[in-house]
Amino acid sequence: MYHKIIILTILLGLACIPLFSDDVFGHGLGADQAPPIDFGGMLVTVSTVMSPADFTVGEVDRANLKVRFFDQNTNTNLESVTYRVQIFQAGELLAREIFFDKDGELNIQIRPQKECFESQPWRCTIYQGAREPISGGLYERGSGVPVIQGPIFIKGGLYNISVVIEGATSPKTLVAEPLEFNTFVSIAQDQYFSIPKAYGAIPVTIKTYYDDVSNFEFKKSDKSISFQMPFDWAPDYIDLVAVVHQEVRVPKSYEPYSIENDFVGYVDGVQVDNRALLVDPYSSETQNIIHFLITGSELKRINDVLGSDHYDSKEMFFKLVPQGQTTENSFSITFENGYKANVAWKRTYGAGNNIPFELTFFDDNGELLKDINYAISLSDPNGQQIYEAGISVRIKAPEGIDTQTIYILSEGMYSMSLALTGTGITNWENSVFSDTTFEIGKAGEVLEQSPTPTAETSIPGWIKNNAGWWADGQIDDGSFVSGIQWLITNGVMTIPPTEQGTGSGDVIPGWIKNNAGWWADGQIDDNSFVSGLQWLISNGIMKIS
Repeated sequence: MYHKIIILTILLGLACIPLFSDDVFGHGLGADQAPPIDFGGMLVTVSTVMSPADFTVGEVDRANLKVRFFDQNTNTNLESVTYRVQIFQAGELLAREIFFDKDGELNIQIRPQKECFESQPWRCTIYQGAREPISGGLYERGSGVPVIQGPIFIKGGLYNISVVIEGATSPKTLVAEPLEFNTFVSIAQDQYFSIPKAYGAIPVTIKTYYDDVSNFEFKKSDKSISFQMPFDWAPDYIDLVAVVHQEVRVPKSYEPYSIENDFVGYVDGVQVDNRALLVDPYSSETQNIIHFLITGSELKRINDVLGSDHYDSKEMFFKLVPQGQTTENSFSITFENGYKANVAWKRTYGAGNNIPFELTFFDDNGELLKDINYAISLSDPNGQQIYEAGISVRIKAPEGIDTQTIYILSEGMYSMSLALTGTGITNWENSVFSDTTFEIGKAGEVLEQSPTPTAETSIPGWIKNNAGWWADGQIDDGSFVSGIQWLITNGVMTIPPTEQGTGSGDVIPGWIKNNAGWWADGQIDDNSFVSGLQWLISNGIMKIS
């Protein structure tokens, strides 16, 4: 049962400390957050969020850019902020202006405009809005937000949003040293190609989030699709890159790229990891979408494989190869809020293998749940945790699909727990949980997964009062543990079977007390509270006879 407890620790983590992975800082998609800077004893940072998050050139005529300046530790905005916002693409300045916002959360409307005949694009950019009289910055007045109109977001690729904080806490207060933050957003652009056939052609769309692609090629022999784009492989640049994202969209009717097929992806001739190639049959009624999501760590691995001679390369070559039809074992999990996850793995994998488990997340309307953050743990048939991820550093699934590769030693019933912890760069105040058991058999075996039986839990309502008093410090640890111990031993309170631990420690982690307080307040359910008690039992702190 310990795997459930590991997941529950996220609640405390999200409430008390910021959780960031490498891909929060650097080249983002629709949202990004800069590394924090010390400012007056606070760790402050800037986040930028695009709306719509998946901005595609030519599909919309305006977008909202939200720029937030805040204390990372308390998640509190600084007030009366003067910003200098600059927008670059490929090192070329497109816009530069001063803005002011009273509550530390600035909204700017971006209006792309293609017509520009100046050699320096920023000269074509115009700014609209009211000016705050003291700082001189454009600011929101009433329902009107400042506007930037110019040659911005007219081409797909990576845009650098540079934000310099020149003043804070008052329109008159300038910071001693301006604080500079760099964030990045990716703008998508569709490029159209085709696969020749005897009668007509198969249309293929490459949606690029990084730079223009070229040299599209289809090989009849292996049905592969390849293309390339400009990219700097220098290690110093790779250190800045969070993810390179490309989509290959092919009609569902084209058999070699149908959903029943497996695929292998290559970048510069190196096969990419399972997590870097995702197949999405859900987002479009007519197209299957295969995503290349090449993270910074995967780029470093490719560089390491190819050696120092590769550092000077200025191109990235993609290749996608269908592998023929495959069959899967799968099961689904429903979360407390109605969201669902499908978990699938190819039948060619079984006990004794590293199994790539593909997780696909859906909202309560059955729509793909994009930009979701989650955590996972897995326990073997003996109840021993064999895998966990996303506890201290959240796992991001930008397209709502992700793969976790886990070594499975033997056949049997395994337990999986999942927690949804937030979206994008935002942690939810309360995570949502689900767990289930499922069977792993031999490679090639077809498995029929049965629903997880609900373990019996019975807790008298008045115990919530005791839990609340304990969380508030009105009852000491020893009294609370001995009281619960007596209730379970004497059958007043029933919890699922739990293996008794032999430990001799008496230190109760703070998160268990937090869980008790949240349970008393109705923020988590009985099972979540009981999981904390099971941790105490399995670690020998609570003895049940």
